[in-house]
Amino acid sequence: MIIVKTREFEKSRAHLPTKIRDLYLIQEERFTLNPRDQRLHIKKVIDLPGVFSFRITKRYRTFFYLQNVNTAVFFEIKHRKDIYR
Repeated sequence: MIIVKTREFEKSRAHLPTKIRDLYLIQEERFTLNPRDQRLHIKKVIDLPGVFSFRITKRYRTFFYLQNVNTAVFFEIKHRKDIYR
């Protein structure tokens, strides 16, 4: 899977705690190798059609959408209390 990251995503990621950034990189690798890996806990975001989320930790999520069969666009990464607003 090819991952495209928006500028806003990169800005949000830069402001995360170091430990969360490191855990994100592990999850990104899993996503790249197998987007259906159950350790990602991928779910549809109900209020945003075509948008999915995957879990970094119990508290942090990444939002993405599929641009095509082989490309995912990551556009948001935040604490779950903030990302679902």
